[in-house]
Amino acid sequence: MQDKKSDKKKIILQALAKTMKELRGNQSQFMLASENDISISIISSAERGLKDPQLATLFKLAEAYDIELDSFISKIIKNLPNNFFLIEK
Repeated sequence: MQDKKSDKKKIILQALAKTMKELRGNQSQFMLASENDISISIISSAERGLKDPQLATLFKLAEAYDIELDSFISKIIKNLPNNFFLIEK
């Protein structure tokens, strides 16, 4: 059961990573971090699918990408597989 849970978390982190890379475009991680008071290690780790950022960091990232948080989350959801659910019912 734990492996399945961690696999699903990895899928979410991969969707976040893809979304962040798409939104950052050609801007360097360093510039994004320094211009928006976000740790470069958080950006780097999240873009590699290794870091699960805190909610406050998601707010900061959305602001850094100049989009609303709900739009940011929607973009992450679009990068998830169809019919993805974290909780099996």
